[in-house]
Amino acid sequence: MATELRGRLVLADGVVPGRLVIEDGWLRAVDPDPADATAAGGPILAPGFIDVHVHGWGGHDATGDAAALDGMARALLRQGVTTFLPTAPTLAEDQLPGFADRVRSWMPHAPADGAEPLGFNLEGPFLAPSRKGAHDPALLRAPAAFTDDQVSALLDGLRVMTIAPELPGAIELIRKLAALGIAASMGHSAATLEEARAGYLAGAVTTTHLFNAMTGVDHRQPGLAVAALADDAVYVELIADRNHVHPALWPLVLRTKPADRLVLVSDALPLAGMPDGPGWIGGLACEVRDGRATLAGTDTLAGSVIALDTAVRNLVDEGTELAAAVLAASANPASLLGATDRGRLEPGRRAHVVELDDALRVRRVTRGDGWIEGAGRA
Repeated sequence: MATELRGRLVLADGVVPGRLVIEDGWLRAVDPDPADATAAGGPILAPGFIDVHVHGWGGHDATGDAAALDGMARALLRQGVTTFLPTAPTLAEDQLPGFADRVRSWMPHAPADGAEPLGFNLEGPFLAPSRKGAHDPALLRAPAAFTDDQVSALLDGLRVMTIAPELPGAIELIRKLAALGIAASMGHSAATLEEARAGYLAGAVTTTHLFNAMTGVDHRQPGLAVAALADDAVYVELIADRNHVHPALWPLVLRTKPADRLVLVSDALPLAGMPDGPGWIGGLACEVRDGRATLAGTDTLAGSVIALDTAVRNLVDEGTELAAAVLAASANPASLLGATDRGRLEPGRRAHVVELDDALRVRRVTRGDGWIEGAGRA
């Protein structure tokens, strides 16, 4: 049975009144109609958000058991996130296969009333100690320290992995991941410009939380951030929480990168969506105060406490067009993952739809079969 929705459609090139027709979980028709007065007064209809870098939400940890993953998926859906990658911080070598196995085993049984997992993301352990951020330095390793069997045990279901390209064995690992269609993401790195360019040339396709925990924009010693911004082919992640990157830099990123290469991520902690207080990430104590998450007793950011709906609102509040902000939260991450069945309001794509009010808060969300009340209505 087909369902028709009317409202303001967030399409790749702008927002226009129109209608959607959903049938059997798919978008069967997407009909823009600028003259449709009913649609013009309706809600904002956007493609579901896709978070490729999220460590937890609502008190639930991505490295936890199936119940934790269930809770995380359900909490994210209420924020408009219809697809996600459970993301592990740096774990001990003997814990990495366990994380991968838990996510693999859970995915076929993930709740229909939660965000859909498309695999997992490993942010460590192949990070530079000098740019460790909120990762346990005792657990960091160079790719060369891992055997082929250790790496192979992690590959099934792996969609994104962060690698500092200057580490021994990094270029070889990037090439291996690229050949398998896994997105190598460069970050947590002290790379020179030349080392960073070598990583992208080897097949790295994206960049972990641009500017944070990497060599940056220096007029005499440019580093990874410059290599990422100057290469039109590679994606860059942006944590748009106003803490990780000053909003004054956001327009520079938007003007530098092609519109289809900016990926909004939350980098959210399990403490996201919870009251301020203490918690843990990757075995390290952290705390949240006034919307800012840091390692306990330090000023080192430990991650964010937002979801992608807040990131979209923040970009728009700072002057970004709504269509561009939504593109960075939906179509672009879908393209990064090769998920051609979602991310845009187009016929033949999955009916992952977020209904937003005029303040861009999530009223309700669907993965194509029934609606879930959004957090914006709480």
